[in-house]
This record gives sequence, C-alpha cells and structure tokens, in this order.
Amino acid sequence: MSTAMYSDRLDRALVLAADSFRYVDRKGSGVPYLTHLLAVMVTVADHGGTEDQLISAVLHDYLEDIEGTTPEGLRDQFGETVANYVVALSDSLVRPKPSWIERKTGYLARLVSEPADVKLISAADKLHNSSSILRDHGRIGEEIFDRFSAEKDEVLWYFREVVVALAQDWSHPLLEELERKVAELQTLG
Repeated sequence: MSTAMYSDRLDRALVLAADSFRYVDRKGSGVPYLTHLLAVMVTVADHGGTEDQLISAVLHDYLEDIEGTTPEGLRDQFGETVANYVVALSDSLVRPKPSWIERKTGYLARLVSEPADVKLISAADKLHNSSSILRDHGRIGEEIFDRFSAEKDEVLWYFREVVVALAQDWSHPLLEELERKVAELQTLG
C-alpha cells in the first residue's frame, strides 16, 4: 500500500478556499480568484513545499480578503504553523484596510526577516501576480493598471521591492525566476 503524499488537511484547505472565494474574481478580469490560489499552491509544491506550505499557499489571502476570518480560526483548523504563515503572508488583518502604500510598506518591512518557508510562498504569489499583469497587459494594455488601488509606478516599485526583500538572506531558483519576471514587468514603466 502506498503512503499518502498529504493528509486530509489539504483537502479541507482546498474546500475552504473554493467556498470562501467562490464569488471573487481577479481584479476585474472575470477570472475566478481560485485560479490564483491554486497556481500559487502548485508553484510551492513544484519547489518542494511541505503540506503546511501548500495549505498556507492556497489560503494565503484568506485572512486578508475574507470578512470574519481570524488567525485563531485558522489555527484551530490547520495548526499553528499554517496560521503563522498566513498571518505573515497577509498585508493587513484589520478592517477597514489601511491605505495601499501603508499595507505594502508594512509587508515589505516584515518580509525581509521572514523565514525561507514564508519567502517561498510569497515568491510564488508574486510570480503569479507579475505573470498575470504581463499577460493581461499584452491583451488590454495600460488599462491593466486601472485595476489597482495604486498608480502604475507604485505597482512597479512594489514588485521591485518585493524582490529586494525576498533576497535578504534567501536565495532560491524561484526567486531567480521572480527576478526575471519582475525585470520584464519593469519594461512596462
């Protein structure tokens, strides 16, 4: 008999993500938000992520975007490690959310000193986000930046700074891939 590659915790996380984001699309694109969560999880898995990292990847926006959620609720369902990772991956846990720049500068300041396990998930998230921006820019042009609550130059700044923060005391093939994608993204500036 084969040994399971993951437990039913991942099954439950996938169901929670699908249920929680069922009516959410990706910033006005019409693409189900779940595709982003799954892409991040798959990228983490492709780079050797643990089950806790896979669960955290598919739920990385859960606390930030779903009303009524708490770190304690995640802890009860998926354990301390997952709750800590998802908190670390969230740019805000308060409602109403602070301004875009306040959230992003706070996230960058924390990201610098996050452990490698968190940086891997963050890099996967930002890789999918930057790839999506580039793809959609090819389809609709500069209008892509109208989807953000920040100016184009701020969005490009943020991606540059994410690479800098991730590179602090961490190197990984995924970071190298993200660096290439962010360099391509900067050509839009």
